[in-house]
Amino acid sequence: MLPKPVAVLEPNTFEYERLPLVKPTGFREYDARWLFGKELNLLGVQALGLGLATLLNEMGVKPRLATGHDFRSYSLSIKQALICGLMSGGVEVVDIGLALSPMAYFAQFALECPAVAMVTASHNDNGWTGVKMGAQRPVTFGPDEMGRLRDIVLAGRFESRSGGSYEYVENFGRIYLDDLASGKKLRRKLKVVAACGNGTAGAFAPQLLERLGCEVIPLDVTPDYTFPRYNPNPEDLEMLHAMAAKVRETGADVGLGFDGDGDRCGVVDNHGEEIFADKIGVMLARDLSKLHRGATFVVDVKSTGLFASDPMLLAHGVKTDYWKTGHSYIKRRVTELNALAGFEKSGHFFFNAPIGRGYDDGLLTAVHVLEMLDRNPGKSMADLYADLPKTWGSPTMSPHCADEVKYDVVDRVISRFEAMQATGEKIIGQDIVSLVTVNGVRVTVEDGTWGLVRASSNKPELVVVIESPTSNENLHAMFKAVDAVLRENPEVGAYNQMI
Repeated sequence: MLPKPVAVLEPNTFEYERLPLVKPTGFREYDARWLFGKELNLLGVQALGLGLATLLNEMGVKPRLATGHDFRSYSLSIKQALICGLMSGGVEVVDIGLALSPMAYFAQFALECPAVAMVTASHNDNGWTGVKMGAQRPVTFGPDEMGRLRDIVLAGRFESRSGGSYEYVENFGRIYLDDLASGKKLRRKLKVVAACGNGTAGAFAPQLLERLGCEVIPLDVTPDYTFPRYNPNPEDLEMLHAMAAKVRETGADVGLGFDGDGDRCGVVDNHGEEIFADKIGVMLARDLSKLHRGATFVVDVKSTGLFASDPMLLAHGVKTDYWKTGHSYIKRRVTELNALAGFEKSGHFFFNAPIGRGYDDGLLTAVHVLEMLDRNPGKSMADLYADLPKTWGSPTMSPHCADEVKYDVVDRVISRFEAMQATGEKIIGQDIVSLVTVNGVRVTVEDGTWGLVRASSNKPELVVVIESPTSNENLHAMFKAVDAVLRENPEVGAYNQMI
C-alpha cells in the first residue's frame, strides 16, 4: 500500500523519492491542478489514481475508465503513474494515447467506459498539470466528488483491489474525427485560420476542417511543448491578436483558435476583429434557435447580458439560465435542464442532443460556427457580429490571489457590495439594481452596466469581467469602481491583462 501523502517535500532528497507529494490546494472545485514537481510528484500521481479507483468503487461505478494525455513534456509520465494507481485499485484502464479532453469524453461513449480521467493542464502555463475526471457521462466531477477524492487521497484511505487491467486503443483520434465529420459537408467554401498554439489541437483540428471542405491556413500547429509564441489559450489577447494578424494577412473568412486540451474555441472575424466567446454564444444561440424554437440555453455569470435581452432570442422563445462559471457546473446544468446548449465566456461550449452529447468540445464548436456561416451564405462573420446589439465588454482579467485566501477575499467583496446596496451608495453615479451571488458577485447598475468578481476555480487568481450596454466610458468607469473595491484587500495582486 502507498504511504499517506504529504503536503510538502523538498526535491532532490531521498524522501521525495519515497513519499507521495500531494499539495491539498490542487483539489479544486471540479478539476485537479498542480505545479508538477513542486506540488505533486509521480508517487503523488499514483496516489491520486489509487484514490480515484477507491472513489469509483465507493460510488458503485463499474471500474472501467478512459484516459488520455495532452501534449506536454511530462504528461505521458504523469498518465503512466496515474494508470499504475488506477490498476492497483482494480480499474480496467482504456488508454487512448495523446488526446484532447473531448476525445476522452467521447471515449466514454464510444468505448463503453463509465469513468474518465484526462491528464491535462488545459490552458495553464507550462509547469502545471492536472486531471479532469468524471464517472457519470457526460458530466464531470463537481465539488462533492472532488472533496471526497481529496479526503481519500490526503488521508491515505486507499483500497487495493484485484482485476485491474490495461488496454491501449490505437488511432482513436481517427474514430473521434470520423464521428465529428459524419454527415457534415459545408456547401460554402470557407478559408479558415486554424490556430493551435503549438499544443495538442494541432494533431486533430486542421484535419477536421479539411474534411469539412475548408481551405485551412495553419497557425502554430507544429507541436512544441515549450509554447514558444504564446500559451494556447484563446481567451488571452496574445493568441487572439496572432489569429487576427493571420486572418488579415490571408484574407480568411474566419479564425478559429483552440486551447491546450481542445475543449475551447476562440473566434476572430473576417476583418481580423476578436469576438469574445460569449458574443459567439449569442450568435450561435440566434442561429440554433431558428431551428429549435423555445430552446433553453445555459450561460455562465461571466457572459454578456444579451442572452437575456436580445430581441431575436426573445422572439424565438429562448429561455436563458445564468449559472456558475466552470465547465463541470455548466455541463451538469445543461444535463439537468435538458438545455440545447451551454455557453461560457471562456470558450467552453456544450452542445446537447440532438446537436451534441452534452460535453465541451472545441472542435465541435468550430463545426457549429462554420455551419452557422454555411446557413447564412450572404453574410460574413463580421456581418453576423454586427447584427448583435452593441455592447462594450472586457476580456477576462485575472489579478493574482493565493488559493488559500481567494475565496475569503471574494466573500469580503460580496459583503462590501451588499453594504453599498443597502446604504444606497452609488457606483459610476448610478444605483445598484441587482447583485447576483450564485458564483462570486455580479453587480449591475441602472443602465445595465455590470461587473463580476469571482475566484478562479483552477488557478491562484480572481476573475474580473465588465460589460456596458451604453458606452465604453461606462465600461472603464465600472472597471475602476470594481478594482477600487478589490484594492481594499491587500491579498489581491497584479492583473494578467487589463482594459
